[in-house]
Amino acid sequence: MTHTSLNRRAFVQRMGLLAGAAAIPSIIPASALGRGPSVAPSDRVTMGFIGMGSMGMNNLRGFIAMPDVQVLAVCDVNTAGGNYQGRGLKGREPAREFVESTYAERTSAGTYSGCGAYRFFWEVLQRDDIDAVCLALPDHWHAYMAVHAAKAGKDMYSEKPLARTIKEGRAMVQAVRKYDQVFQTGSQQRSGQNFRHACELAINGYVGELQKVYAQVGGVSHPCELSGEEVPEGFLYEMWLGNAPSASYHPERISGRYNTDSGAWRAWRPYSAGHVADWGAHNFDIAHWGLGQDGRGPVQILAPADGHEGELTLVYDDGIPVIKKKGPHEGMVQFVGSDGWVGVSRGGIWASDESLLEVSMKPSDIHLYKSTDHRRDFLNCVKTRMRPVCDVEVGHGSLLACLTSEICMLLDRSLAFDLDTEEFPDDTEATALTGRAMRKPWVV
Repeated sequence: MTHTSLNRRAFVQRMGLLAGAAAIPSIIPASALGRGPSVAPSDRVTMGFIGMGSMGMNNLRGFIAMPDVQVLAVCDVNTAGGNYQGRGLKGREPAREFVESTYAERTSAGTYSGCGAYRFFWEVLQRDDIDAVCLALPDHWHAYMAVHAAKAGKDMYSEKPLARTIKEGRAMVQAVRKYDQVFQTGSQQRSGQNFRHACELAINGYVGELQKVYAQVGGVSHPCELSGEEVPEGFLYEMWLGNAPSASYHPERISGRYNTDSGAWRAWRPYSAGHVADWGAHNFDIAHWGLGQDGRGPVQILAPADGHEGELTLVYDDGIPVIKKKGPHEGMVQFVGSDGWVGVSRGGIWASDESLLEVSMKPSDIHLYKSTDHRRDFLNCVKTRMRPVCDVEVGHGSLLACLTSEICMLLDRSLAFDLDTEEFPDDTEATALTGRAMRKPWVV
């Protein structure tokens, strides 16, 4: 791999010179999609997938099952997935084989060979026959990839948390708005009926005046001091590192396992904030939805010594605290009001009065955005150009909760946060942590 192949200037030049170039026909027979002539080519959303680890493959399986999706490309710096660890099939070639075997099964001939497999993401972004991309990458790559996908005119379904730093998240919001792209953050709990009902009960006062919210979220990531091993054949490790600091290869540095404590990239600070972002992007997000705080963040972050119930506490401009702990009732997110409570998790919904679970919202109530399928909601918005249930700005709001919490825990002191500047007033040490040094050429 030459320096030229990784050069950002070369990427930008390629984007200009090769825009519209496509090595593979953009239209495949309707029979290969398995839905017959009822799905017109004009109604299909053509997609490329960048990042073929655990979540990338999971999203690929979900989207390829949609009758109006046509998968044209997969991309990963890893040829095969053995060195990603984690669960299930992973890597560029296994992903391509999955796409082609899936489409082959839907044809009368039983064969299909029309999925491009790329090592470099710009090879996907420069194809003007691709409408949308699914981004499933370590957090430190999110912002760079999204900004350039927006510039390339691609709509995006991108895994959560939105970005590695607050400044990177804001850059994503600006790029998506500037280029008028559809962006769905992968905080899929918003497309669950139980979560929507719990939030509607909370925001409409069915548990009385809200007093506090509990959000079960863990701690921060750690420095990574793993010793070096030989880079496996077929793995472009320097591209995996991208803008993160130079570091020796180790399989536990790049593992895709869902482990935010050790032995996976989610555990290491250069690539992730840890559990506070990985699950905060789910549970803080639901807290925001029920509080009516979408696209915003806390104005105070109280360290455990100053916080409610001896735990880190986020305080919003309405004064209602979100306490980062498992609450006294059922549910990973619990809304506690003056007249009762409602709690919700992926496993169910609970309330102080079970009759609340059967309540139907009145016409005069606040009705939250209804999505029953996160990926389907994205596809619908690609076609209508509406903003999806977890738009980029919604994702940035939950990122503010996640990463101000991370900074508070790293500094071990309470902080004030300015939502207009997205900085910590008169606190240069904390404000410095809203960004990070990024290795060239992958700088946002």
